[in-house]
Amino acid sequence: MEVAKVLHMNEGIGEASYAKNSLLQQKVILMTKSIRDEAIAALYRSLSPETICIADLGCSSGPNTFLVISGLTKTIYEECKSNGQKQSPEFHVFLNDLPGNDFNTIFRSLPAFYEDLRKQMGDGFDPNCFVTGVAGSFYTRLFPSQSLHFVHSSYSIHWISQVPDGIEDNKGSIYVSRTSPTTVVKAYYEQYERDFVTFLKYRSKELVKGGRMILTMLGRNNEDLYSKGCHYVWEPLAMALKELAAMGLIEEEKVNSFNIPIYHLSPAEVKYIVEKEGSFTIDVLETSELHIDVSDETCSNTGRSGVQSDSHLCKDREKATPRDCINSDNMANSLRPLAEPLLVSHFGTELNMDQVFNKCREIFVNCMAKEKTTFTNVIISMTKRN
Repeated sequence: MEVAKVLHMNEGIGEASYAKNSLLQQKVILMTKSIRDEAIAALYRSLSPETICIADLGCSSGPNTFLVISGLTKTIYEECKSNGQKQSPEFHVFLNDLPGNDFNTIFRSLPAFYEDLRKQMGDGFDPNCFVTGVAGSFYTRLFPSQSLHFVHSSYSIHWISQVPDGIEDNKGSIYVSRTSPTTVVKAYYEQYERDFVTFLKYRSKELVKGGRMILTMLGRNNEDLYSKGCHYVWEPLAMALKELAAMGLIEEEKVNSFNIPIYHLSPAEVKYIVEKEGSFTIDVLETSELHIDVSDETCSNTGRSGVQSDSHLCKDREKATPRDCINSDNMANSLRPLAEPLLVSHFGTELNMDQVFNKCREIFVNCMAKEKTTFTNVIISMTKRN
């Protein structure tokens, strides 16, 4: 599987699109808002650039694409107002994703984004925000040297550049699971470590001295590789594929050879790799949890648990959550935009996508009726060293 050519979210604004089914990602972006606000405000106070260059890596498309950018812009605007400045700096925003991403939908949304930004700021504020699309893998160089001030990425860095080599024995699983041989677990981690080190090296070249970077990843809060939180998204898909194979609707051999290019890190692994690579100082390293259940009333999110930081450790942070709740139905809907392009690439027309995700929906309902499920997010905020 050539991940850079295959991996993208379902495009457009239809019922199976990422734009219509990205509530989980939206919740996570809102939960991490205060960390971003602190980082961008600190960056502006220390560097005071006339133009702030911001890159959002793995931006995808849909309403979440502009959620981070509008928040960062507003934070700087408020910082300028508090200092008596009449105008905030200009913003040059780079929206990055793989070439298969639906950039057309992003560009069609730009006029509405600019208009919304003006309404949010008020007072005749002109945002002077210039948006550019950048197609390419963030495991390659994307920007000129020392051209960026701020890098953000949410729910993208847990995707690895390729399915690891040497995992032919991972039959019956589509990722690292309890049935995976230790060789498979080792191959996934080593692939992630290589990729993350590469990612950090390239971003360190692209960021200015004192530049900031914030990454949010679906991960785990301990060293248990098989914790439910980080596998809950994919376990129903693995079960659905095995059931369809048992029914003779797809080839079992194809199911056994299908693997997801993803790895869920623990905070300790993140800390180890960042310190090993050496280009960044860790300002905040925390986990947050998002609980989901069948009932809307039991859906909630919790505060963050500080893991390692400097002055920001364990601060009470603003909790911002959208009104809608994640339940069994929209969990299945959320899975489809992520998984469908990978499934189409591997199985072709042999696989009926409606069958797959209807089966996933049944499995989600059965699982969620028995117990609450928690997604663990690992958030790291860093500053580029001298």
